[in-house]
Amino acid sequence: MTTVERARAGWRGPAEQPVWIRPAVAVLLAVTAILYLWNLGASGNANDFYAAAVQAGTQSWKAMFFGALDPQNFITVDKPPAAFWIMALSGRIFGFSSWSMLVPQALEGVAAVFLLYAAVKRWAGPVAGLIAGAIFALTPVAVLMFKFNNPDAFLTLLVVAAGYCVVRAMEKGSTYWLLLAGTAVGFGFLAKMLQAFLVVPAFGLVYLVAAPTGLWRRIWQLLAAGGAIVVAAGWWLLIVALVPASQRPYVGGSTNNTPLELAFGYNGLERIFGGEHGGPGGGAGGVPARIAQEFGQAAGRQGAAAGGFGGGGGSGGGAFGGFGGATGITRLFSDSFGTQVSWLLPAALIGLAAVLWLTWRAPRTDLVRAGLLLWGGWMLVSGVVFSYMQGIIHPYYTIEMAPGIAATAGMTVVYLWRRRAEWIPRIVLAGMSVVTGGWAYVLINRTNWAPALAYIAAVAGILAAMALLLGLAGRRWLVIGAVALAVVTAFTGTAAYAGQTAVTAHTGGSPTAGPGGGGFGGGFPGNGGGPAGGFADRRVQRPGAGQPAAGAGLGDRGGTTNSALVKLLQASKTRWAAATVGSQEAAPLELSSKAAVMAIGGFSGGDPAPTLAQFQQYVTQNEVHYYIPSNRGGGPAGPGAPASAAASRAGGSGFAGFGRGNPAITSWVTAHFKPLTVGGETVYDLTQPAP
Repeated sequence: MTTVERARAGWRGPAEQPVWIRPAVAVLLAVTAILYLWNLGASGNANDFYAAAVQAGTQSWKAMFFGALDPQNFITVDKPPAAFWIMALSGRIFGFSSWSMLVPQALEGVAAVFLLYAAVKRWAGPVAGLIAGAIFALTPVAVLMFKFNNPDAFLTLLVVAAGYCVVRAMEKGSTYWLLLAGTAVGFGFLAKMLQAFLVVPAFGLVYLVAAPTGLWRRIWQLLAAGGAIVVAAGWWLLIVALVPASQRPYVGGSTNNTPLELAFGYNGLERIFGGEHGGPGGGAGGVPARIAQEFGQAAGRQGAAAGGFGGGGGSGGGAFGGFGGATGITRLFSDSFGTQVSWLLPAALIGLAAVLWLTWRAPRTDLVRAGLLLWGGWMLVSGVVFSYMQGIIHPYYTIEMAPGIAATAGMTVVYLWRRRAEWIPRIVLAGMSVVTGGWAYVLINRTNWAPALAYIAAVAGILAAMALLLGLAGRRWLVIGAVALAVVTAFTGTAAYAGQTAVTAHTGGSPTAGPGGGGFGGGFPGNGGGPAGGFADRRVQRPGAGQPAAGAGLGDRGGTTNSALVKLLQASKTRWAAATVGSQEAAPLELSSKAAVMAIGGFSGGDPAPTLAQFQQYVTQNEVHYYIPSNRGGGPAGPGAPASAAASRAGGSGFAGFGRGNPAITSWVTAHFKPLTVGGETVYDLTQPAP
């Protein structure tokens, strides 16, 4: 066989496979790559909080390993560092920039789409794989996250890779592939901690029920896979535990400087059950419970239209309303979540129930039913958890549901189509079509964006259902028409939202997909400043500059940072050019100046680091040059304010939480050091005692 013949055979694929499959896969991946890479640089640093950690990782190997926010390793971000390793390595190779940081995220999305196609294809055929891959690629929240620098992109790639490994393990009862699945889940833990484990129940169930080997072998194989999860997740935790606290950064988000407490506290059980200590400093995400409750009520009133935290009604579950509205089974269909991930969710649920019923009496190892246990179980478990989480939840978390929805929809549609000569599959397909078109109509009309698309989707769904019910056998024109209309129904809304997401710049801590991309907006509603009336920050707009990018998040300075302050920090030769309250204040300064800035109290200002004594020691040793008070509403007292003012705002505690830091540090600085005015901001020179 010549080289040309081998290339042609490779392009065509197996002889039993339609000749158009591999070209179709190539088109799917090419379109996905274009969608995810298009306009990528428009989002700039995306989430400043994580971008600062990536930049620090390009400056310090130690900061990269631990996930420190600054290159001098004072405190880490509130997530483990695996996702940032990829971005930081890219930055080390190509230089730190928006593109070097975000291109790996986009390529992870392309890889995840391919792996999902490959996994679904093995049990349900290439057409089902293509449908699943297309649905996944065009899910708006997937487009958002694969163009953003949050760890969710890497997490999603890892859990999809784990799902592919489970599929391979199932085929011959392979221990090797099952161990690989456990390893992928373990590394997922190092990307976003316990969220990686949402897929484990489905993995364990499908293997225990349907693997083609004996029961006891299945049990010990699953135990071995659990061991692989522990090893893959635990090696980094062990190193952090063994390194003395004085020789590594403080674990941001934890209350006792350990990653296990972070995993099972702030990023774990407190996310699910909420409570008074939903995060460091009390309340959700470091927000004191009283403030969180007040915010939740304000967000419920203003809703998503105000660019707030997503609305969806009231304070919901937990003190913060979870950033996503009230808890309950309808949360995924709410204003906050619906347009992000639920376009094909009703159809997937209908298909899942119908095909499980139709395959109920199939053999134990039947691959159709096994596939539904795997992907349908993935969809259901993650959906229930996201629906009832009482603590912090952002709508973009639902990217982890997207592979399960896509695979379930793809598998069930193809299975029912193959049996379309029977009345029950035909009726189910017709119902899925009508529901999908109707739901697209509802979702599009909620935003008052491109209303014509709503009618197109709804009408196409009805016409596709009519073609299906009329019967397709021997009627080629009906077959072609039904397929075309079904494609229009399924993809009109989600593809339009995906495309709009791709061309929209997103920044901040809680971006959302679709038109506008509103996330945190300017911060808390009702406090003035920013699109939603958010926290005042150090945003300095250029003459004629408009509003911040869509979804500008909490602490996102946007516009142009105070150039005089940036020059001041760049000229400093101390270990930390400055200290300020909270990572949301420190990160933009670091990104602008490339200098190390100490983030007092971590993300929210509520972490117990540093203590007053520690900070005084840093100052005495000339390791911190400037202190920059927080400008956030209700933040630390400014120059000349009495110490009792800061203490009052702190509620008498050592750490006040959200944006307030340690009031004792502010009181000590304002009492002992000289204030300067730099570009309109007050800065304290810690090398110049007050007169």
